Amino acid sequence: MAKALTKSQIAATLAETSGITKKQAVAVLESLATLAYKNAKNTFTFPGVGKLVLVNRKARIGRNPATGAEIKIPAKKVVKFRVAKAAKDMILGTK
Repeated sequence: MAKALTKSQIAATLAETSGITKKQAVAVLESLATLAYKNAKNTFTFPGVGKLVLVNRKARIGRNPATGAEIKIPAKKVVKFRVAKAAKDMILGTK
């Protein structure tokens, strides 16, 4: 399996394809990440890739796998990423 791209590799590719400097590409990536963090509470959509969604999980009963004892897991908010249909089709291929 191939290794994941690093931030600098992504910035270099972005700079090369869009005709900007690597420094500008890094600034674009950082501002996009900051924008996503600030707006994740209201759902942040990255067109063609997917969206960040804030989801409320209900309280539930779980089990300690070592002892088998029941424990109460409290309700909490979690961030999920939902992949866009266009991204799924490009990555997996259409049926």
